[in-house]
Amino acid sequence: MNGTEVLKFLKSLVRNNNREWFEKNRDKYLQAKGDFEAIVGAVLHEMEDIDPRLRGIDAKKLPFRIFRDVRFSKDKRPYKTNMGAGFSPNGRLVQEPGYYLHIEPGNKSFIAGGFYMPDGSNLAKIRQEIDYNGDSLKKIMNARVFRARFGGFDTFDQLKTAPKGYPKDHPDIEWLRLKSFIVSAPLSDDQVSSRRLVADVVKGFTTIKPLNDYLVEAIS
Repeated sequence: MNGTEVLKFLKSLVRNNNREWFEKNRDKYLQAKGDFEAIVGAVLHEMEDIDPRLRGIDAKKLPFRIFRDVRFSKDKRPYKTNMGAGFSPNGRLVQEPGYYLHIEPGNKSFIAGGFYMPDGSNLAKIRQEIDYNGDSLKKIMNARVFRARFGGFDTFDQLKTAPKGYPKDHPDIEWLRLKSFIVSAPLSDDQVSSRRLVADVVKGFTTIKPLNDYLVEAIS
């Protein structure tokens, strides 16, 4: 099981991002969608034993829609040129830690995990946990396998200065400034097309699990 047909369809969609082409090629879309859902289902099946929070989830509810909301966007292309799925207890990473799989041609695929854009209450709880228990997070982030695959937190979403109530010289100020607590790692087109895709994604998600456990504890 791999994402070869998913990549193939998405490559064509990049060149033909319009409704007329999409409708003419709906059968190819449905095949790619089915392949992606099968990948998601296989990953979820493996992860249920690794992260019990994911047990009992309907795999078909995890992928995001391919249709773009263009109402308030200058970019009027109707379709996303990727397929993505969010693995979390309530589905699609809605205000909870989880995992994410993103397939996009051109070596733009990746896996990710953590907590994306927590609301004010959850953000405050995570920052408090870092303040009180930063050493546990350091242990997770500095683990050899974790650092080799993910490095550190993605810094696309952060404050320019210290959050209110925390000193600028706090030893963990770089983490406290974050507004999302996400790690990610790339997947090449060759990896997506490999028979080891599911195993590779599961291995990455398993590496992320201690971070998610830390974040779940923080907000509970």
